[in-house]
Amino acid sequence: MAVGIFDSGLGGLTVLEAVTKRLPELPVVYFGDNAHTPYGVRDADDIYDLTTAGVQCLFDQGCDLVILACNTASAAALRRMQEGWVPHDKRVLGVFVPLIEALTERKWGDNSPPREVAVKHVALFATPTTVSSRAFQRELAFRAIGVDVEAQPCAGVVDAIEMGDMILADALVRSHVESLQRRMPRPEAAILGCTHYPLVEEVFRDALGPDVAVYSQPNLVAESLADYLDRRPEMVGPGAETRFLTTGDPKRVSSKATQFLRRQIDFTAAGL
Repeated sequence: MAVGIFDSGLGGLTVLEAVTKRLPELPVVYFGDNAHTPYGVRDADDIYDLTTAGVQCLFDQGCDLVILACNTASAAALRRMQEGWVPHDKRVLGVFVPLIEALTERKWGDNSPPREVAVKHVALFATPTTVSSRAFQRELAFRAIGVDVEAQPCAGVVDAIEMGDMILADALVRSHVESLQRRMPRPEAAILGCTHYPLVEEVFRDALGPDVAVYSQPNLVAESLADYLDRRPEMVGPGAETRFLTTGDPKRVSSKATQFLRRQIDFTAAGL
């Protein structure tokens, strides 16, 4: 297989859907750690252990390149994995980079000093662990100066989405937006820093209002992946079909995934 997509649950399906539309001939192995979702309230060591186990499963499936579609895993585990765990012939990429490229209008390969960018006031919506890691702010600081980031930990949203309770998810999103707006009344841009959040993107947009530019990850990540594979074609390995693996109950996860994507999705047990 060419590419693995790892997520703590179902949120990464938003990335998979965008990748499938952008690269329809690319076979993908999707791994959802539904037995341990959500990651956003776990500590960094726990997230690291769960993420490496899932990514190893994808390596064992023949994936040379894995995307951590989980922002919490990207924030809490990716750097540690890249520095001492990922084999030299494999690659693991996170999902912050495409967001920051879009926000700052700079390519990641641009290593010139940080400079001022057009957007000055940014709202970041993410899981509690992602917010506390300050990973987004750290990576942004390498590329831009003068950007005020107000981060809102969105407790409960991932749980509601994973349970399929979209009424609760709607209410929680609006509550979190109101909380952030009390601290930053007029953000120019909003980052949806969790791949579950595109499933309630319209609620974020409605709550934030028409004057706020909303940056959502799936299409940005898909375009970035297409560019990466164009530059690194050797990472496209053999493979024939897309597969879905889960640590949870395959029947239940398949039902929820089918509901979210509105097409039949069939998960099998990951066998960890």
